[in-house]
Amino acid sequence: MRIIGIDPGTGILGFGVIDITKGKTKLVTAGVIRTPPHTPLPDRLVDIYDGLTEIIAETSPTVMAIEKLFFNQNVTTAMSVSHARGVAMLTGQQAGLRIEEYTPLQIKQTMTGYGRADKKQMQEMVRMHLGLTDVPKPDDCADALAAAIMCALTLRGQ
Repeated sequence: MRIIGIDPGTGILGFGVIDITKGKTKLVTAGVIRTPPHTPLPDRLVDIYDGLTEIIAETSPTVMAIEKLFFNQNVTTAMSVSHARGVAMLTGQQAGLRIEEYTPLQIKQTMTGYGRADKKQMQEMVRMHLGLTDVPKPDDCADALAAAIMCALTLRGQ
């Protein structure tokens, strides 16, 4: 099974593609889609759509794992990120992917056993799960990989 994880964002959208074969998790590719600051939101959303469409076409995942949003302060940022999340989900839906959604709390709980784990703990668990020598950078990329790993662990248990 091949899973693409998504950490939604308008300025930086993280992605990570993993393979699950015989219970082993392997990194395929990971990175970020960056959109230029001070660019109109519709243009940024097109960049996200085009970038994700290309990544999905190149890697052929069957499942998309995407973070649910949780904001308790900045409503403007929440609205912008939710637009990017919607575009990511649309891109996955158009590609025929099964879409699974997880809250940050669910991902942290599954990955570390502690729902309030910090970034460093999460990054180290991603590194260990994938057998990498270094922690994936930037943070958005590691977060996307964590969503993909969460999905793999969840689907394995079903």
